[in-house]
Amino acid sequence: MNSKVTIFDHPLIQHKLSILRDENTGTKEFRELISEISMLMCYEATRDLPLEDVVIKTPMATMTAKKIAGRKLALVPILRAGCGMLDAMLRMVPSAKVGHIGLYRDEVTHKPVEYYNKLPGDVDERDVFVLDPMLATGGSAADAISIIKRSNPRSIRFLCIIAAPEGIEVLTKSHPDVEIYCAAKDEKLNENCYILPGLGDAGDRIYGTDVVGEVSVDKRGSTVKLRSKTK
Repeated sequence: MNSKVTIFDHPLIQHKLSILRDENTGTKEFRELISEISMLMCYEATRDLPLEDVVIKTPMATMTAKKIAGRKLALVPILRAGCGMLDAMLRMVPSAKVGHIGLYRDEVTHKPVEYYNKLPGDVDERDVFVLDPMLATGGSAADAISIIKRSNPRSIRFLCIIAAPEGIEVLTKSHPDVEIYCAAKDEKLNENCYILPGLGDAGDRIYGTDVVGEVSVDKRGSTVKLRSKTK
């Protein structure tokens, strides 16, 4: 395994992941599980943040305690499924700023198409966590990271819940400096570029929609029309 790839094997994560994968898990529970797993992953992915001493006063005495040493963080979910991980991450690092990158997958070419990009103005001073539950082909993740790199962040880490070997290979080759964190590395992609065994379409299961409607983007990339049926 590439040294830049970390797979979390914590029992709580693996237990929740099994329920998440189950086709009988409903939208509400699925959404809650995405959040719970993301929170546990955040705990692990921030393990190496540096600490510094700070003097505080408890009700009993003055003491030297610890705080994160001035590291500014930014969270950037890839729309739309990445937003399912965002609230949990913010509960753990509430001072982080948030950006959004909108990409959708062309159903014919399976290539990512950008339609939205809004990052914090001071991203060059921040360590960035890119969020997307699924790392399938790796195209969307690689493109999102390329977009973020134009703003010269201090570092970038990619957090996903399930990764395909093909996606890991693409992302590590495109961005060898980026650390990848996931809860599971699955078997492969199928002919439609979905992860096997996977969990289906994460965005549709988070938001309770069917697999696809119709996506159209204007020439400036600023107007998106998405039509889908609600289950």
